[in-house]
Amino acid sequence: MKKVLIICYYWPPAGGPGVQRWLNFVKYLPEFGVEPIVFVPENPDYPMEDASFLSEVPKDIKIIKQPIFEPYKLASFLSSKKTKQISKGIITTKKQTFSEKFLLWIRGNFFIPDARIFWVKPSVSYLKDYIKKEKIKTVITTGPPHSVHLIGMNLKEQLDFKWITDFRDPWTNIGYHSELKLSKRASQKHKELEAKVLNRADHVVTTSFTTKKEFEAITKKPIEVITNGFVANKVAVKSLDNKFTISHIGSLLSGRNPENLWSVIEELLAENIGFKEDFNLQLAGAISDDVLASIKERVPSENLSVLGYVSHNDAIKLQRSAQVLLLIEIDAKKTRGIIPGKLFEYFAAERPILALGPEKWDVEQLLDKTNAGLYFNYGERDKLKTAILSLYKAYKNDNLYVNSVGIDEYHRKSLTEQLAGII
Repeated sequence: MKKVLIICYYWPPAGGPGVQRWLNFVKYLPEFGVEPIVFVPENPDYPMEDASFLSEVPKDIKIIKQPIFEPYKLASFLSSKKTKQISKGIITTKKQTFSEKFLLWIRGNFFIPDARIFWVKPSVSYLKDYIKKEKIKTVITTGPPHSVHLIGMNLKEQLDFKWITDFRDPWTNIGYHSELKLSKRASQKHKELEAKVLNRADHVVTTSFTTKKEFEAITKKPIEVITNGFVANKVAVKSLDNKFTISHIGSLLSGRNPENLWSVIEELLAENIGFKEDFNLQLAGAISDDVLASIKERVPSENLSVLGYVSHNDAIKLQRSAQVLLLIEIDAKKTRGIIPGKLFEYFAAERPILALGPEKWDVEQLLDKTNAGLYFNYGERDKLKTAILSLYKAYKNDNLYVNSVGIDEYHRKSLTEQLAGII
């Protein structure tokens, strides 16, 4: 088998979608003649954990670890709650406290590209000898955190191997980047590092079509889109909810706040007694305070279920038992290339998807291709209301289902075959 070194930060017991992508690639790569060796931090400070992922790590996979210094641990002495929120990507956009402003400024200007920068030097020192000893000819780095790509770049400057960079999210063009209170110097440094990584890598992988297009303006290196995906999960699922449950499974960060949706729900609750008796808005995952406050202003407590973070297995159960699955992205040009990983699990759940995001969002293209749901931008209020009423009527008639097509190409095994072709 061909040995491949995979350098990543998020690994079980880390929770969230970042860990799932490479956990599943590693699981299937041996079927395509590739032996993955995974390099991860020994003592990471993960913002959220999900112990259920530990059982999914293949027993015969070689995993090597090196210690990491995590500045978030020091910052937590100043404000434990705010530090945890920032490390999760939850940035309050309204009424920021002094400590939050200060932490964001420190994060953006002193830790470039991110707070895991201190893992670069010791990792390069250790891996340089390891790569030689094991005669590894291919190295893959996956970010964010984009510091991981700097490990690959530094190794590439000293050794001869094929370097593949995997961008699960954009770098300088991601939505929260503008919230980091960057100085001109810091902003320029991010752009320089991004360009260096893209131009020194041998092959670039992105998870979205928009990100590929943006990167093509920076580098001439080959770029391939390998989206996130789903697995045929065997989790036992109860029957569909009795209520007309619209469920959002995943984080609702600041900015992911379609007030037109909450307003439409408020109107429907007031206008339709049956809708009020049947409706339940279910939210599972981390939610920023400002988004939750906006929802509670319009949706009464008896029609709202806030579950907090749930395990991946429980998330799968919630997805498959919901009447409608809700997908939300920030309404901004910079988020057009963000395809949430949960979209593909939504595909597997085979429940109607209701998606709200920016105009020309990549998700719209995927929903059209698979016939798996409906997309609306933030300004399409009347169309959104009509669609929710139509879904509700189908629910009342026991006729609410989805006829999706072609979703098998997003199975993790199919996507791994695509990756193996690049390796």
